[in-house]
Amino acid sequence: MKLEDYRGIAEQGDIRAIESMAAKLKGRTMLHVNSTAEGGGVAELLQRIVPLFKDLGINVRWEVMQGTKPFFEVTKGLHNSLQGKGMHITKEMWDEYESVNRANAERIDTDADCVIIHDPQPAMFIEKKRRGIWFWRCHIDISSPDPITWYFLKNIVERYDGSIFSVANFAQSVSIPQFMMQPSIDPLANKNIELSEEEVKGTFERFNLPTDKPILLQVSRFDPFKDPLGVIDAYRLVKKYHDCRLVLAGGTATDDPEGDRVLQEVREKAGGDPDIHLLLLPPFSDREINALQRGSTIVLQKSTREGFGLVVAEALWKKKPVIGGDVGGIPLQIVEGVTGFLVHSAEGAAYRIRQLLENPDKSRHMGEAAKEHIRRNFLVTRNVKNYLALWIAMERKEQVIYI
Repeated sequence: MKLEDYRGIAEQGDIRAIESMAAKLKGRTMLHVNSTAEGGGVAELLQRIVPLFKDLGINVRWEVMQGTKPFFEVTKGLHNSLQGKGMHITKEMWDEYESVNRANAERIDTDADCVIIHDPQPAMFIEKKRRGIWFWRCHIDISSPDPITWYFLKNIVERYDGSIFSVANFAQSVSIPQFMMQPSIDPLANKNIELSEEEVKGTFERFNLPTDKPILLQVSRFDPFKDPLGVIDAYRLVKKYHDCRLVLAGGTATDDPEGDRVLQEVREKAGGDPDIHLLLLPPFSDREINALQRGSTIVLQKSTREGFGLVVAEALWKKKPVIGGDVGGIPLQIVEGVTGFLVHSAEGAAYRIRQLLENPDKSRHMGEAAKEHIRRNFLVTRNVKNYLALWIAMERKEQVIYI
């Protein structure tokens, strides 16, 4: 993967800026640390940007934490609590969190000129800081966190040189600089490249998904904040007026112990409806997801809490109107009435689904606008440019715009 591959796709100004800044940082070292190598949005982002940094002459490493089952149960609780779902974190849970963090920080070489620690799971790596600029990159919505949980995490976060959030209102009051950096998609990844009609058709056939009716699709982890139960409610309201199918395609991740329970709840809610299709996708099902999005009629992302929700950008890139929850980073991707619709309830989602099913021309025009919106604002080159800019600005202590 090379920067040159994006000429003619990404904004030329972004490419020129990347080349200029990378020349100043060539040979320097960069480290990213997160909690899983597969199955989540952070892992997908790192899979795409790390090779680009290498192509630019930066010595970049990506390290993944090794955690115990109790550790990931604790961090899932932290995740939910920071997103506003109150959970009591006991002393024993904090002890497990600290123990696993310290063991991993000893195992992983943290010596680098620029270190980016992703999300709460490895946040305590800051105790191992030796030198360089350290950023805490928060991908989740902590706009309304449980105050006790945030109090403990804040004491850790404020030891970093800077913090990065995906959406401005996610930021909290901290004593360190805060920056906004929106995540991005890679148009050259298997999940986003153009596919032939034959491959799309073959994917639907392999999953036993008939295409004789309009298809509503949501791709997400089986997570309560993605509201798959609410999606089924919306589908059933639409079904009274339009014969359609619903596909809920998702998977699990090594750092999410809730997935199996939520999947069982979804199965029970579906109740054997032959027009509701549940697909449990294995890791790296990128081309399959690509085909499902391209072959669907309308894409949903009815989250009730969301970090950024890059699956929205992926669907918009494929010229699909998206109906999404008005939360997290989704409103930055969905321009209301232009690239899709923002909703707050199953009833609202059903209304917008019906509106699009009854007006195919409107749906097609939205799709055209959607792809251009993503091209201008949410491609991987924009993310690389922003990381380089923050690195240089923080090292030089130049004036930067905080959020």
